[in-house]
Amino acid sequence: MKPAIERYPIEVFGTVYNDNSKQAILQREQQFCPFIGRQCNKPRKSEPEVKVGICSLGYKNFDNDFEPMIICPNRFLEGIVFDTIKQKFFPTWKPEQTKWIKGVNLGVGGNVDFVASKISENNDSVEDFLCVEFQANGTTGSPYGYVKDLISNGCYSEKYTYGLNWANEFMKTMMQQVYKKGNIVAHWGRKIVFVIQDTAMEYLYHTVDTSELRECMEDPIHFFTYKIIWNDEKCKFELCHSGWKSADLHGINTILAGANLEKYLTPEDFISNIEAKGKADGILNNDRN
Repeated sequence: MKPAIERYPIEVFGTVYNDNSKQAILQREQQFCPFIGRQCNKPRKSEPEVKVGICSLGYKNFDNDFEPMIICPNRFLEGIVFDTIKQKFFPTWKPEQTKWIKGVNLGVGGNVDFVASKISENNDSVEDFLCVEFQANGTTGSPYGYVKDLISNGCYSEKYTYGLNWANEFMKTMMQQVYKKGNIVAHWGRKIVFVIQDTAMEYLYHTVDTSELRECMEDPIHFFTYKIIWNDEKCKFELCHSGWKSADLHGINTILAGANLEKYLTPEDFISNIEAKGKADGILNNDRN
């Protein structure tokens, strides 16, 4: 049965929060991540030896329903992600000549998460490639108290406060990477794919001008979206490919410019915001009289 989803971690060290099987307990105790096949590589800042372990957590989507939100990029390391990218972008590459190489340096663009590489038949050179980046959401506040509860008690015993940092992760971080790395691959005449959850694309739709996004294989920049769904037979959450959008550099510039004009505040609305914040901070009087 699908577990209840509310405002708490849904997957911890690759296990559903209400799974108290021996295997699940062992993974939590060993801080093991099944997506990378070793100990979780996301340490707490204050305790580097302690791993955060949260793959996804509950938060309301844009339909006001709770669903798991991926906050660790390792959560995208499911076979379906690599399979759907292969089917879309290089279906004719032979399996034995297709290699995924991690963390390749782009020069001034930094590293790229993965590069799908077409290897020569004698396995000593690269004939073609596709760049792939993963982008998860991030948190404000700390949901780690839930992890401590789960490891200690096998359940959540208290409530802890956290939020999701949509703007930082998907505009400040991802879109800057899209612009920087997108310019490089466009200059090469190649392509880059950004793998994100469907809710991340919904965030962009709701906050910035996405009117230039389209579905064009000739574009250098592509967004592949995945939805996280419950598999009742396997009693776990899995990824499902849910969409594809593309853009040229002009389309990315449109997104980086921010919201479209219809979503701009009026000067009067902004003044109201200034006054409300000034009063909340004690800078302005609450009573005009």
